[in-house]
Formats: sequence, structure tokens, C-alpha cells
Amino acid sequence: MNHPFKSSAPALVLALAALLAGCASQRPATVVDINIATLNDFHGNILPSKFSYTNSWGFERSELAGGIDTIAAALQAWRAEDRELLLVGAGDLIGASPAISSMWADETTLGALNLLGLQATSVGNHEFDAGRAELLRQQKGGCVSPRPDKACKFEPVYPGAKFQYLAANVVDMVTNKPFLPAYSVQEAHGVKVGFIGAVLKDTAQVVLASGIAGLQFGDEAQAINRALPELRAQGVNVFVALIHQGGRTTDALDQPDCPNLKGEIVDLVKRLDPAIKVVISGHSHKGYLCRVDGRLVTQAETAGHVMSRIRLSVDTASNTVLETSARNVVMKQDQYPADPAMAAYMASVRRRSDEVLGKPVARLAVAKVARATGDDSSESAIGDLVADSMLAAGKPFGAQIAFMNRGGLRQDLLTSQGNNATLAHLHAVLPFGNTLDVMNLTGAQIRALLEEQWLQGRSVTRGLLQVSDGFTYQWDASQPEGQRLVPGSVLLHGVRIEDGASYRVVTNHFLAEGGDYFPTFARGASRAPTPIRDIDALAAYLAQRDRDGKPAGSEQQAGRIQRIK
Repeated sequence: MNHPFKSSAPALVLALAALLAGCASQRPATVVDINIATLNDFHGNILPSKFSYTNSWGFERSELAGGIDTIAAALQAWRAEDRELLLVGAGDLIGASPAISSMWADETTLGALNLLGLQATSVGNHEFDAGRAELLRQQKGGCVSPRPDKACKFEPVYPGAKFQYLAANVVDMVTNKPFLPAYSVQEAHGVKVGFIGAVLKDTAQVVLASGIAGLQFGDEAQAINRALPELRAQGVNVFVALIHQGGRTTDALDQPDCPNLKGEIVDLVKRLDPAIKVVISGHSHKGYLCRVDGRLVTQAETAGHVMSRIRLSVDTASNTVLETSARNVVMKQDQYPADPAMAAYMASVRRRSDEVLGKPVARLAVAKVARATGDDSSESAIGDLVADSMLAAGKPFGAQIAFMNRGGLRQDLLTSQGNNATLAHLHAVLPFGNTLDVMNLTGAQIRALLEEQWLQGRSVTRGLLQVSDGFTYQWDASQPEGQRLVPGSVLLHGVRIEDGASYRVVTNHFLAEGGDYFPTFARGASRAPTPIRDIDALAAYLAQRDRDGKPAGSEQQAGRIQRIK
């Protein structure tokens, strides 16, 4: 018996081939595809890590993803498809990094990004973590650094980034000129593409104030739009915005053309010149492929777990973008053949880093001291521990109370066999290397400081300050702003603090300058900056507790902060 489709199959194949050929012939010869790969919020994660997500099919996934060698392998494969592929970033590629990067002043990550062939990236707020002078050193090279204990320690000479940092909205107030270039022009398939970079305008509120003295952070959209006439004068008419600002959506990270994007990026995109068809975003650590007023707006998660692949179809005759599309690709392990140059580089980085980071610090009471308990409106076990270590370090300077910002605690404190914590474990928790400052605050200032935690006008939410042993208070979420503290509940060793009394407080230098929207810290009196780094204070505290036979650490927070409603 003859199959009903057997004799017609060749005809169907021929018909389909003819149809496809007809479609291909409809595309003008002047149209070319520009392929772009993007990273954002990499944060020095040159090693892979666990990544959990839900894809557009609704399937939940959890796997080891990312790592610079995986990214290099993917790019090697993609460049085999298009040797003129462009690689760009949207900020925070360094800063708040794991120990394997942060202990070397992020020079290991910058070297790896050079090997990747990164061409340009907007700065993020974390690129300013060590100040403007350090950012310029990282761009240009050299060893004169505010972090002499880290700079040029991986290699004796640091050559600088081969890619260009961009910041259209950051101006040097002394010269009234851009601190960094506003844009970078890259060419692919005969088309000039103008990449314009900007960082969130609130950067000054989330980095060390002294490190960015003299810099002004302006409106992102206005600054990007101002760059267009100059680019057009150079014959550039294809524009891509690299913006370190982001949003959130309920759509899956790989859902094409998602319509539900929310957050500050949405208004920002709406105010961009209509000629900008693609916006590559960051900062919110969320993966999405959305449309805002017809424009493509992407973000590729964080830590190198995902990369965005963007395609621009450009008519070279009119120098205009006809179509845009994108995919978010999870960087799964062993998906592509290894890149030999990156594999060799990472072998060297691992070897050098393991020699330092494997050193044991102390034995803890538990296997893990957790960073979070579900949301940012509560105390955490790691917050208690770090605050206690700061208080111990500050006691020779008269400290009675320690405050720690939750945003500075980047990971749980993990241990290896036998609950032993190594230097690597500590670096994962405190990668910034902040020094400690001691100051006097009145009781009234302490209460004002605590009320600042709930100010709704803050555009950045960092969660409650973590406090040291002996300091307790209660707060009521049902009360209006400025009145959340329960009257009479703010106690030091069980005694109510008095408005007119003075108390000696220790905190990190970032908070001491009023960072994270806590201006009261900047008003402290009798200030005493110390040379003690937060990570050194934690190491010393853990070691002392271990020597005393009372290992530190708990699985539960201590109940120093109580929410009553």
C-alpha cells in the first residue's frame, strides 16, 4: 500500500525551497545584519555559579552557569557565525566582586574582558566604588592606586582596559567637560554604530562621596540625546544606548517582546530620541527582552549567567534600522568548545588566587551564617555578626554601637569542612574593603538615622541597617513616615537612649559619608577615620572568638530589631 504522502513529498520539498528562495530574494541587497552580544552587572564573576530561573515555557531550571571561560567559548562560536560581531556592556562589570577578582583590584576581571574582545561599556555605579582616580587607572593602566595592597599584585604591570568606558551624563565640574567619553563608534559590515553610555543619575547616593568629588551625575536621557548631533556629523545614524539603569517584569527572561516592563528605565526610554531603536540596560539584575514604545529594551541578568544576542537589520542605502530582535541565552557549562587563550588565563588566575584565598581564618559555630531571611525589612544573622565585628574593632576608639548597611553584605558567610572559614569566604561577604570610621551621634540623631531607613522618597532601597549586640529597637510599619520607631524602644544595653546624650558609633566609611541615603551619618561629630578594613575586623573577631573557645556565628538572627506590625 502506498503512503498517501510518499509521492508528494519531493514536490512539497521543492515548493518549500522555492518559497524560501522567493522570500530571500525579497530582501534588498543593501540590507545587512549587525550582531551584538551584551553583558551587564557581571560584578567580577569570572567563575561560574548557581543560576535558578523560569523560562518562557514555564519550566523551572537550576544549574551552574556563567564563568568567563564559558562566555569566551560562546563568543568564539558566535564569532564563527559572524566575525564582525560587536561585544558591549551596560555597567557594573566590576565592583562588588567575588574574592578572585576583588582581592586583585578587579584586574583579573579586566584582563579577562580584554581577552573577550569587549569594545565598549557604560560605567555602572560600582565602577566608582574605589573612586574616580581608580576608575581612570583601571581604564588607562598603571599602578598608582588608592588600593596599593591590591593594585598590580596579580601582575607587576597593569596595562589598562582595552575597551572604552562611556559616561555621557557624568561631568567634571571643574572643567565642565565629560569625565569619560559619551560614546564609542564601532563598525560592522560597513555600518557605523554609535554606542552611547550613561549611568544612573543617583550614583552619587550609592557610592563613596569623597571618591567622586567634583563629578556631577546628570539626567541619563538628556545626556544621551545630546550626543546624537555629534554622532550624525560623523556619518553615524545607527544608535544603541547602553544605560546602567533598569526595570522589572513578570515575563520570563527569554520571553520575546515582553510588554510588562516597569521601573525607572521605562520613563527614561520614552524620553530618548526616536532614532535610538535599541536600549541595553542593567542595574536591576533582571533578564528581559521588552518593547517600550516600539523600542527594544534588553537586560541580561547578572553574574554572567546570561548574555543577550541582539540583531539589527540595517539598510545601508538609507543608513537606517529596519528591524530589531534579541535573544537571552543562558551561559550553560560545556555548551561550546573551550577558548584556549581564556582557558590558559583562568588556570593562572585560579592557581594564584587559591594560594592566597585558601588560608583558614577561624572555625565558626555553624556551617553557614545567612545574609537574608526573605526581605530587606529585617535583621540577618550575617548582619549581626559583621556589626559585632565592627564594634569589637571600634572599641579601642570608644565605640558603643555599630551600624552596617545590608547592601554591603554581598553573600552568606559559608564555610568548608569542619565549619572552617577561609579568606575566600570572608571576601565573598565583604568585597568592598571599606575602612571603619568612628564618630559621636546624639540620641536624637540616632533616632533620626533609624527613621531614614523608611523614607519613601529614596529611589534606592537598601534595607534596614544591621546593628551590634546590646543595641535594640522596635518599629511599627503602620505608622507614618518619620514616626515608625516605637517610642521609648531604642535601647543600649537595656537603657533608653537620651536625645541630648552623646554616643560613640562605628560604621563603614561609605555610610559615614552619608551613603545609601543616610545623611545623618555625615553630621557626626568628633570623627575618627581608622585604617581598619571591615574584612580585617571580621577576620580578627572570628579568630579571637575561635581562640577563646567560643566560635562565632548563628543560623538565626539575634532579635535586635523587632517589627511589631
